[in-house]
Amino acid sequence: MTASVLEKPAKAPLNGVDTPNLIATVNAVAAQPELAQFKFRARARWVSGTQSAIAVDDFDGVGGTHKREKPHTYHGDHPTVLLGEDAGPTPVEFLLQGLAACLTAGIGNIAAVRGVELHEVTSVVEGDIDLQGILGVNDKVRNGFSAIRASFTIRGNAPAEVLRGIVEQSKARSAVFDVLSNGVPVSVSVNDA
Repeated sequence: MTASVLEKPAKAPLNGVDTPNLIATVNAVAAQPELAQFKFRARARWVSGTQSAIAVDDFDGVGGTHKREKPHTYHGDHPTVLLGEDAGPTPVEFLLQGLAACLTAGIGNIAAVRGVELHEVTSVVEGDIDLQGILGVNDKVRNGFSAIRASFTIRGNAPAEVLRGIVEQSKARSAVFDVLSNGVPVSVSVNDA
């Protein structure tokens, strides 16, 4: 968030966002940057074939480990055409969901801080992938997406250019967009059983 957000007076909650607490959080992090250090985690367990069960139940931040009020469990799988049982989204679909959710959350927060009442926010996030890479058929084809597109429909009590600006600011502040567009070091290790 920019300094101008920090200087705005607390407003009433808007769009389901507790705007006064959001602004207080931004101010607290600005005053104590160490509060901004978080570590999120997901734990996966292979079930069978291409299925896995993924648990998201705790994270580190604000000086300690926090248990979620309600643990979240997801199932990942492949569709039957890709030899799975279609018990859940594919891993790359989880990635697209993450981008959609991150951008949408940002839109809600930014609109609330700007005093814009949202009436509708919908998106379609698509990724193009050539399975020749994953299947080892062609080592010149990358394993992941070759392109990702996000398209938003946004309606609210502000002019179209203001609504487009909210989407642009969400993109500029999105952690998932940043990771996808700028990359991040990823390490993989194997623990002894």
